Amino acid sequence: MIRKLPSGKYRLYSLRKNPKTGKRRNLGTFSTRAAAVKHEREVEFFKRRTRKGAA
Repeated sequence: MIRKLPSGKYRLYSLRKNPKTGKRRNLGTFSTRAAAVKHEREVEFFKRRTRKGAA
């Protein structure tokens, strides 16, 4: 989830909330929305990948 900050930058947050705190994890702050979208795609790639030989 990407949100625009009052400073004009964009912050990427986790989609899930932490059950203890009720807050979302900060996954990075970017100067452009395009950079935030690019990083969001990279995060999704690494979340979904599987390693060869891993059980």
